Amino acid sequence: MTIKILLVDDHTLFRSGIKLLLQRNPEFEIVGEASDGLEGVKRAKQLRPDVVLMDLNMAGLSGLEAMQLIVEDMPEVAVLMLTVSEEAEDLSTALKNGARGYLLKNIEADYLTQSIKRAAAGEAVIADAMTAKLVMQFRSGMNTPVVAEKEKLTPRERETMVCVARGESNKEIARNLNVAESTVKIHVQNILKKLNLSSRVQIAVYAVERGLDK
Repeated sequence: MTIKILLVDDHTLFRSGIKLLLQRNPEFEIVGEASDGLEGVKRAKQLRPDVVLMDLNMAGLSGLEAMQLIVEDMPEVAVLMLTVSEEAEDLSTALKNGARGYLLKNIEADYLTQSIKRAAAGEAVIADAMTAKLVMQFRSGMNTPVVAEKEKLTPRERETMVCVARGESNKEIARNLNVAESTVKIHVQNILKKLNLSSRVQIAVYAVERGLDK
């Protein structure tokens, strides 16, 4: 089955570019577009998309406000914020209020398509560049240090976890650890499986909670 997508962005040129990109993938169906938050909410109610790609800063009803209205009324819809904002506060606010993910507009095309698929499948998706900021937000809210526990991870998987907690991409981790990118992917999957986690964000938070991020 195809993933139905609604595009909400006040920049017509950017919206058109994203539409052309996603239409190349037979797994996606662009069911509608909106140029502001209010129109986005109305279109979401009419079209019932699987995923909404939502700009953050728009005139009138903001992307955050529109996202909240959509999630409250249609919790089954995955709203992905697609923005230029790298502010930790925007990231934190979006996730706290129901966004399924937070992506930056400078991400690669493949990463965007994979993120849409993951969001439609129920996963939380955050741009690698924002993961470290999320961890810092989390750490700043901790009142007491957490003692590290004995884990079931191999030394290399521990190293990979530290890199993920820093917000590094698979490519960056591969370069830093001097291994193939495919090997990094295997390590990440092993970490997820062994620790019963479902996303890189959960890996990062898990590492910080247990003092395993250094």
